[in-house]
Amino acid sequence: MKRYSIVRIGSEYVVQAGETSILKVSSRREADKLVVDAAELLQQEPVPSESEHPSIERQAPEVS
Repeated sequence: MKRYSIVRIGSEYVVQAGETSILKVSSRREADKLVVDAAELLQQEPVPSESEHPSIERQAPEVS
Protein backbone atom coordinates (compact mmCIF):
# COMPACT_ATOMS: atom_id res chain seq x y z
CA MET A 1 0.00 0.00 0.00
CA LYS A 2 1.22 3.47 -0.80
CA ARG A 3 1.98 5.89 1.98
CA TYR A 4 -0.15 8.99 1.78
CA SER A 5 0.75 12.34 3.24
CA ILE A 6 -0.71 15.83 3.28
CA VAL A 7 1.57 18.82 2.88
CA ARG A 8 0.50 22.43 3.32
CA ILE A 9 1.83 24.77 0.65
CA GLY A 10 0.69 28.35 1.17
CA SER A 11 -3.07 28.24 1.71
CA GLU A 12 -3.54 24.90 -0.07
CA TYR A 13 -3.02 21.26 0.87
CA VAL A 14 -1.27 18.79 -1.41
CA VAL A 15 -2.08 15.08 -1.08
CA GLN A 16 0.96 12.95 -1.86
CA ALA A 17 1.29 9.22 -2.54
CA GLY A 18 4.86 8.37 -1.70
CA GLU A 19 6.97 11.12 -3.26
CA THR A 20 4.39 12.02 -5.93
CA SER A 21 1.99 14.95 -5.52
CA ILE A 22 -1.37 13.78 -6.78
CA LEU A 23 -3.96 16.33 -5.74
CA LYS A 24 -4.25 19.90 -4.48
CA VAL A 25 -7.24 20.96 -2.33
CA SER A 26 -8.20 24.03 -0.34
CA SER A 27 -9.00 22.46 3.05
CA ARG A 28 -7.30 20.03 5.40
CA ARG A 29 -10.63 18.28 6.06
CA GLU A 30 -11.09 17.58 2.34
CA ALA A 31 -7.53 16.27 2.07
CA ASP A 32 -8.06 13.96 5.06
CA LYS A 33 -11.26 12.57 3.54
CA LEU A 34 -9.56 11.90 0.21
CA VAL A 35 -6.73 9.99 1.89
CA VAL A 36 -9.20 7.85 3.85
CA ASP A 37 -11.26 7.16 0.70
CA ALA A 38 -8.14 6.19 -1.27
CA ALA A 39 -6.94 3.84 1.47
CA GLU A 40 -10.36 2.14 1.61
CA LEU A 41 -10.43 1.68 -2.16
CA LEU A 42 -6.98 0.09 -2.14
CA GLN A 43 -8.12 -2.43 0.49
CA GLN A 44 -11.08 -3.65 -1.58
CA GLU A 45 -10.98 -6.77 -3.70
CA PRO A 46 -9.81 -6.13 -7.28
CA VAL A 47 -12.50 -5.89 -9.94
CA PRO A 48 -12.37 -8.87 -12.32
CA SER A 49 -11.32 -8.04 -15.85
CA GLU A 50 -13.72 -8.49 -18.76
CA SER A 51 -11.84 -11.59 -19.89
CA GLU A 52 -12.79 -13.29 -16.60
CA HIS A 53 -16.44 -12.34 -16.99
CA PRO A 54 -17.37 -12.21 -20.67
CA SER A 55 -20.29 -9.98 -21.51
CA ILE A 56 -23.66 -11.51 -22.23
CA GLU A 57 -24.34 -11.70 -25.93
CA ARG A 58 -27.50 -9.98 -27.06
CA GLN A 59 -29.80 -11.70 -29.48
CA ALA A 60 -31.51 -9.76 -32.23
CA PRO A 61 -35.21 -9.28 -31.54
CA GLU A 62 -37.58 -11.47 -33.51
CA VAL A 63 -39.57 -9.66 -36.17
CA SER A 64 -43.09 -10.97 -36.84
